[in-house]
Amino acid sequence: MKSLTALNLNEQDFLGETTCVLSEIVTKSNRTLTLNLHGKNGPGGSRNFGALTVHAEETFLSRITVEMKLCCSQLDNVDMFSKSDPFLRISRQTEDGNHVPIYKTEDDPLLIECFDFNSNGNHVLIGQLHKSVSELEKLHKDRSGANLILPSHRGQEKVLKGQLFVDQFIEKEHFSFLDYISSGFEINFMVAIDFTASNGTPRNQDSLHYIDPSGRLNSYQQAIMEVGEVIQFYDSDRRFPAWGFGGRTYDGTLSHCFNLNGTNAYEVEGVQGIMAAYASALHNVTLAGPTLFSHVISMAAQMASQATSNGITKYFVLLIITDGVLTDIQETMDALVRASDLPLSILIVGVGNADFKQMEVLDADGRRLESSTGRVATRDIVQFVPMQEVHSKSCSTPSSFSRDLGVPTLMFEHVLDAIFQEK
Repeated sequence: MKSLTALNLNEQDFLGETTCVLSEIVTKSNRTLTLNLHGKNGPGGSRNFGALTVHAEETFLSRITVEMKLCCSQLDNVDMFSKSDPFLRISRQTEDGNHVPIYKTEDDPLLIECFDFNSNGNHVLIGQLHKSVSELEKLHKDRSGANLILPSHRGQEKVLKGQLFVDQFIEKEHFSFLDYISSGFEINFMVAIDFTASNGTPRNQDSLHYIDPSGRLNSYQQAIMEVGEVIQFYDSDRRFPAWGFGGRTYDGTLSHCFNLNGTNAYEVEGVQGIMAAYASALHNVTLAGPTLFSHVISMAAQMASQATSNGITKYFVLLIITDGVLTDIQETMDALVRASDLPLSILIVGVGNADFKQMEVLDADGRRLESSTGRVATRDIVQFVPMQEVHSKSCSTPSSFSRDLGVPTLMFEHVLDAIFQEK
């Protein structure tokens, strides 16, 4: 088939057309969908326009990530008056010949440097070497070391006695969002909305909960739409649990996990059902406080646990939209650690201009949360993103992909990170 950019479509014969959404293709086990073509006036009529088969394939260089343990021996002591404090820095080579620090890479050569640490930041290079991942794997298999080299400004290299060893080399296959979806996992979307008084009185235009008569969405509505529009295609029944927290409910009771629609049923129909329940709750719930997350997280974890016990292949995604500082930070951390074994991920969207340092703690990039009893989380299940950051970056870097989905690309990436990216 010729590229569309090489054709003048006005000069071509029309054979038929059809439409679908991306999720209809990628949710198929073989990622293949056959669609009947129809005329420009839409489906119907007796004429057969034929069919079109679409196959989706995810392209990437490698599924494999590598974990290694490196050590060195017989390093030169570059400190004249004290013991040397060596450390390693690993970088990969970019297309322009420069080196950037990495955590994982393909089989391009890696620059591995050994420095002597100095507290003033002027670390002294002890030695370095270039090795690809496959060469490092061979060092591990052969139980051999590679000599470090000390480069000079004259282009000459000095081979040192110090050697680098690979004590451990483990390959792990990384599964993508599409792998989970095509293997039968269904996404179950849940949302919890902050009804604390710090949002401001909903009747006032400066309130984060203000419903604009012109139809302009407030930050809470934007977050619901942008996340919900992504996930709803992967939830077959499109019935979503929707809760509020931090408000006085219809009977005047302060609650930190109440049904958003004001009835005994916690589920609503589709994203528009969430939007309608949210708008109705603003007329019937009094904003109060404090801001507690542990109740809604525990409720979501209970649902995920029940599904797992019943052998149901569902993955749960809880969206928490909030404007404030947590009062129950330790209880929330305890709840997250308990939930870290479950098929549950949590996307926290921060709205307004509050200090969200606590949310970054919950996000726990680079480390695992620890509970009050000392238990360490099995994995990181929280992804935090400030709404202002999403919109500022999305506006500055538009893409056809984001326009096709109807959501900012960055928000889509955060949704996927929250679901399947362990850190």
